Amino acid sequence: MKAIYKSDVLPVLMQEFSYANVMQAPTLHKINLNIGLGEAVSEVKSLDAAVGDIATISGQRPVITRAKKSISNFKLREGMPIGVTVTLRNDRMWEFFDRMVNAALPRVRDFQGISPNSFDGRGNYSLGLREQLIFAELDFDKIDKIRGMQITIGTTANTDEEAKRLLQLLGMPFAERG
Repeated sequence: MKAIYKSDVLPVLMQEFSYANVMQAPTLHKINLNIGLGEAVSEVKSLDAAVGDIATISGQRPVITRAKKSISNFKLREGMPIGVTVTLRNDRMWEFFDRMVNAALPRVRDFQGISPNSFDGRGNYSLGLREQLIFAELDFDKIDKIRGMQITIGTTANTDEEAKRLLQLLGMPFAERG
C-alpha cells in the first residue's frame, strides 16, 4: 500500500494543493481502533472477548482502558476496565487500511458510502461501525456478542479538505451528498 501511495497519490496532492516540498504532502500517521464496553462493569468475560476480537482484526494486542472517574449512576468505580484500544502504525496501519477499504466496508449492510462530515477540523477522520463481523478475520461462530467499534484515522494533513482528498485518493468510499 505504501508503494501505491507514493507513486499515485503523492503527485496528485502536490499538484492540487501546490506544495513546494514533497514532505508537505499529507499521509496517514496512525489508525486507532476502540471498543467501549459499558457491560464490562457487570460482565468481565465480555472484556476478554473484545480483546480477542480487536487482536484478531488488527494483528496487534490491544490495551485495556480503565475508568478515570467513579460514576455512581453507572455503578462505575475509578480504575475499572471499560474498553479496549489499539493504535496501528507503519506497515500494520497500511495493511489494515487496505483491508478495511477493500474488504470490510463493502460488507456493511445497505452500504451507501461513509459520511464525508466526520472530520475533526485538524485532518483526522472518525468512523463508527455497528458490528465487528464485517471483518472477514473473525469467525462468525466464535462471536459471543455483536459489538460496535470506533476507528479513527490520523493523518498529517492540516485541514479537513487535504485529509478528505488524501483518503479519497487512497480509496475511501465517501457517500455522495444528495
